[in-house]
Amino acid sequence: MNNLPGMKRPELQALPQVKDRLTFLYLEHCQINREDSAILMRDELGTVRVPAAGISVLLLGPGTTITHRAMELIGEAGVSIVWIGEHGVRYYAGGRPLTHRSHLLIRQAELVSNQRTHLDVVRKMYQMRFPNEDVSGLTTQQLRGREGSRVRKAYRQASQKWNIPWNGREYDPEDFSSGDLVNQALSAGHACLYGLAHAVIIALGCSPGLGFVHIGHDCSFVYDIADLYKAEITIPIAFEIAAANPEDLPGEVRRRVRDAMVSSHLLERMVHDIRMLLLDKDTEPLPQETNVLYLWDSRKGTVANGICYVDQQEDGL
Repeated sequence: MNNLPGMKRPELQALPQVKDRLTFLYLEHCQINREDSAILMRDELGTVRVPAAGISVLLLGPGTTITHRAMELIGEAGVSIVWIGEHGVRYYAGGRPLTHRSHLLIRQAELVSNQRTHLDVVRKMYQMRFPNEDVSGLTTQQLRGREGSRVRKAYRQASQKWNIPWNGREYDPEDFSSGDLVNQALSAGHACLYGLAHAVIIALGCSPGLGFVHIGHDCSFVYDIADLYKAEITIPIAFEIAAANPEDLPGEVRRRVRDAMVSSHLLERMVHDIRMLLLDKDTEPLPQETNVLYLWDSRKGTVANGICYVDQQEDGL
């Protein structure tokens, strides 16, 4: 494999658009190399070749090894790569986003920097929690109160269903074992959601730190997105597993949450929801121009990159 010829880096316009690619490809317990312009994946069951230009995001789970040559190809083809736990239950590291454009990141920064649009996104997030209600006229204080009632109800219903006491969310991030069984299970389950949300946010080229409901932390947006799915996924699973009191409670929670995320297509839903929150419509197309690098201009907005402007200096400069 080391004697394979190199591949000329393609022009941006030669790369397939994101909509034409295979989407996210998850791999685990395999060796990853390259063969010409294909990613070569090998395990005990055999070998599979996938054209690099047909992949948007490559998710590397446990037991994967990847060669330098494969990473070369991945970079050349504009593929994002994220190192994660099993089926996304942990986020470890990420490479480039799946697009050269910073459209979503710029939009995220615009929305979070303006009080009116910031509040609009917050209301969208709460509207997802209350699909049958109109929350457009509620203040942030009222929205937090409604959300608190919703989560408290979810805790109470799960406690009654599995006949396990619930005394509130109490945990020490530095001492996992100090919490009761339910709180331990909740911490383990929520960490899985954070891992998947972090991986998706990085892959889309957004900033994990530019949150709307949560602010001030480098993972604020991660917590925003993960919170959308806790009442559906991690809270009921945590109470069920805590009631069974298995020998390996954190491991059992991680496996159950992993399976629930896969069966509910949560990764795809996160991509859809993030785009819906940041764009006017989820189907809004990204700019299609091949030149995505400009110079900022205080009057014109943007001007062309790669041009010498020495003859265009303003008087006095």
